[in-house]
Amino acid sequence: MTPSNLKAKRPLLLLVAGAKGAIASTLAVAVTACRNAPDTVLPSLTTRDKFPYLGTVDKTLLAGWDSDPQPMAPATLCQGILPESLCRFHADALDKLSLKAAPPIGKSLADRIEQLRSDIQEFRDDQPTATPVLVNLLPAAPLTNLSRCRDLAELYDTADTDTLPDLAYALAAVLSGIPVVNFTPNDIEIPVVIAEAVKRGIPLCGRDGKTGQTYLKVVLASALKARNLMVDGWYSLNILGNADGMNLMEPERAAGKMANKTDLLDDILGYGVGQRYGTPTHKVHIDYYPPRGDAKEAWDVIDFRGLFDLPMSIRINLQGRDSILAAPMVLDLARWMAALQLAGFSGPVADLGFYFKRPVGPHPPKTFQDQLNSLANLERRCNDKIASVESV
Repeated sequence: MTPSNLKAKRPLLLLVAGAKGAIASTLAVAVTACRNAPDTVLPSLTTRDKFPYLGTVDKTLLAGWDSDPQPMAPATLCQGILPESLCRFHADALDKLSLKAAPPIGKSLADRIEQLRSDIQEFRDDQPTATPVLVNLLPAAPLTNLSRCRDLAELYDTADTDTLPDLAYALAAVLSGIPVVNFTPNDIEIPVVIAEAVKRGIPLCGRDGKTGQTYLKVVLASALKARNLMVDGWYSLNILGNADGMNLMEPERAAGKMANKTDLLDDILGYGVGQRYGTPTHKVHIDYYPPRGDAKEAWDVIDFRGLFDLPMSIRINLQGRDSILAAPMVLDLARWMAALQLAGFSGPVADLGFYFKRPVGPHPPKTFQDQLNSLANLERRCNDKIASVESV
């Protein structure tokens, strides 16, 4: 990192794994819209006024991989998330995006990484002035047990890349010097990956983007904790009809996300919800309901107790749009990663816990206020480090 590199304000290049999925295609339209209608996108970003040393948001570029062979514009239209008129308006630009085929099923981890690193180099050659950030938007995968692997060689021999394709993308990025945003619930931040990232000075952030119901759960649980109101039980139901909802009907694929959504509450409150009953009373259910499409719906019933142990309750019904909530968060996180890499951060950045259900890294902030404070502190540290380099 040099002062001249900082002054260049290089545009951001998003390298998206799963580029034609629901969130990714929405993100692609947002990136495209930034060029001719920035007022439709910028107000939704938490980083729009941050990081003046990065290229402006309207210069953001997008490339990536997907197993779907159809062009980007019809793939986006098939998702049924955005109005058809909006998809068609941006169709030409969407179809010009540089997208490559995902590594085929059956390839070893080493072979996948080799293919992806070659693709990454091509993306870089096409956009030599851009700052790349890998964004993982692949579907939820079954839980794995790769933490026992001691080094890359053992990981190459052990990993089942058909079960966890994300791992190849993360390692290809780290080995190519590119930071990683893991928006999925998939456990790719295993010790071997983290060690390589730290050794190479590459920041990582994840895991499992916190978009709707869980975001509000953090806010409300933090508020109840601040008032010393004891949470007696919390029942959460989600229905959604997109590909993510269908995927999560497989119990082995849903296990990671369910754990992320469930464990979070006890972490915030500092006690096990349901301890008076001798069994957990924080219940989370996800159901695939096709009529909802990407417009998921969530219900929460919160039972809590106050003075004299008298019971009270809260009812919440959230009707959200999954990808509309997620896409700006992904863009924000990519900008954070680019800034943090410029500032010399490496390894998992737990201070970005505001954005995730299960923040990766040491001592992640728990309550909503702690998460806001951590973000503000991280921004100051990042800006101070970059200012010190610019002054050289």
